[in-house]
Amino acid sequence: MIEGVEIKKLRVIPDERGFVMEILRSDDSFYKKFGQCYLSVVNPGVIKAWHYHKIQTDHIAVIKGMGKLVLYDQRSDSKTYGEINEFFIGEQNPCLVVIPPLVLHGIKGISTEPTYLINCPTELYNYSSPDEYRIPPFDERIPYDWNLKHG
Repeated sequence: MIEGVEIKKLRVIPDERGFVMEILRSDDSFYKKFGQCYLSVVNPGVIKAWHYHKIQTDHIAVIKGMGKLVLYDQRSDSKTYGEINEFFIGEQNPCLVVIPPLVLHGIKGISTEPTYLINCPTELYNYSSPDEYRIPPFDERIPYDWNLKHG
């Protein structure tokens, strides 16, 4: 596991009316502060990658569909420098992934329908000076192949 990344398995509590699933709580051990909460939709087969933040910590959960969330540790001073983590998250594996600053991340929609992702980052989005840095999904500096892997 990449240094600083945390996973929280989410518990679905069903009854005859439907279900409830807590995603992020202020008493979670990794909780720092609330910045905002937003929804991002990823169409089937689409890759939204790569990006990272210098200040912000992300708290990502897929609430509808399934996504392949991939992380790459580009921090040269990290014990896990160069490591890649893949997480298949969503309806079939409900969990929250905590992504620290400077860790590259991206997601691919792997459902036949759109994938709905919720992020609760620690910072507000600053429209005039965003803490958002992007790298193309197939950049050769990142040793990752987004294609479907068989077997």
